[in-house]
Amino acid sequence: MKIDIDRVETVTPQTLIGDMVLFHPETAELLFSIGMHCLGCPSSGVETVSEAAEVHGIDADELVSQLNAIIKK
Repeated sequence: MKIDIDRVETVTPQTLIGDMVLFHPETAELLFSIGMHCLGCPSSGVETVSEAAEVHGIDADELVSQLNAIIKK
């Protein structure tokens, strides 16, 4: 089975946490600051921003907005 990693230009609720951090490591600081320590979790390669937000009780749309603001700087 081949796994494709697409370059993340814009974060969406369906963006995989692992892909986003791979291409935009600057997003890790926000994730850590809100208690999302997903980066060390094996599921970060298959967990979406929306799924992570739901697990952590965070509004997914607000998180997506904040992440996009970081990567556009």
